[in-house]
Amino acid sequence: MNVHEQPVVLPLLKVLPLALVAMVSGPVSAESVAARQRIAFPDARLEVCGLPWFSEDKPALRRLPSRLSDRFRPPVWDLAQDPSGGRLRFRTDSTTIGLVAENPRFSNMHHMASVGENGFDLYVGTGYAGSAWPDAAGKMAKEWRVGRERKMRNITLYLPLYKAVTIQELSLDAEARLEPARPYAIAKPVVYYGSSITQGGCASNPGGSCQAILERKLNADFVNLGFSGNGLGEPALAEAICELDPSCIVLDFWGNPSADQYAAALPVFVDILRKKWPRLPTLVTGPFYFPAEQSGGDVAREQSAKRRTAREFVEQRRRAGDRRIGYVDGLKMLSRDQAAGLVDGVHCNSLGFYFNALGLEPYLRKALR
Repeated sequence: MNVHEQPVVLPLLKVLPLALVAMVSGPVSAESVAARQRIAFPDARLEVCGLPWFSEDKPALRRLPSRLSDRFRPPVWDLAQDPSGGRLRFRTDSTTIGLVAENPRFSNMHHMASVGENGFDLYVGTGYAGSAWPDAAGKMAKEWRVGRERKMRNITLYLPLYKAVTIQELSLDAEARLEPARPYAIAKPVVYYGSSITQGGCASNPGGSCQAILERKLNADFVNLGFSGNGLGEPALAEAICELDPSCIVLDFWGNPSADQYAAALPVFVDILRKKWPRLPTLVTGPFYFPAEQSGGDVAREQSAKRRTAREFVEQRRRAGDRRIGYVDGLKMLSRDQAAGLVDGVHCNSLGFYFNALGLEPYLRKALR
């Protein structure tokens, strides 16, 4: 056909979309215009997990209690407002789930997707169903379709990893049932303490952190006490952890202190925990692989020193009779061959956190027996 000719079907193409709309949409059903069931947050049927002091400070979604705020350095307290690891869990037979939330301080870091930093993930059972993220004003209004049939489903909403958020309401189909979530198989949480890597930097999605992946694999609750740039092994954090009732503690704070600071802080931190729980399963992770190690220099020396400190500390504790402490070789969590799991040579992307979870999983399973 000559490019200057006008095809005779063009007029039909112009009107076809209107005809299709008329055929597909049809009359608006009564169900589609029925008022949705709106549940103001908080609500007893919406279980808040991963934020163990929520009952004290609700509706604030934060990771440390306000009554202890003066015990923490200002940057730690500021980071505690980021609800990393926080989840809403419930059961419903609604075919749709709606969320209205606000993230007034949202931002976009250069090495982390906005959804992971600022947004929510929705999971149905253990399957990812979708995400929400803030608009230019920091507001979120999202509705997901989660199924066709009216049947009970387990729903988890993962909260943002790196920004404070408020939740106004959830909404369901008008006649839907809403129930509390079924308990985890391991109801006492695994408590993770560490750095920005522990906090979830830089997963693409809130449900893609190492801890969230392991939560679904193990059916185990967890608390994330990772503090970006500020996981220094401070006694105040060990004392705060002692208020909890964990199934296991994972000490993953090698990323922020220098090798000398780490060697000084680790024994003090563990001693505080052992005074409260002499036999609580405790795992100490060593550093995973940084590409800069290959060129030698300070990074290689620091990483090697921290690995040696963690390994020898655990060996010494075990020789002294502490059989419930274990060492996790970080190179089992991310090795040189898995360096594509790093976004900036230091922080994990979503693939890296998947590698982390696979490496940590056997140690956790053994500890939780």
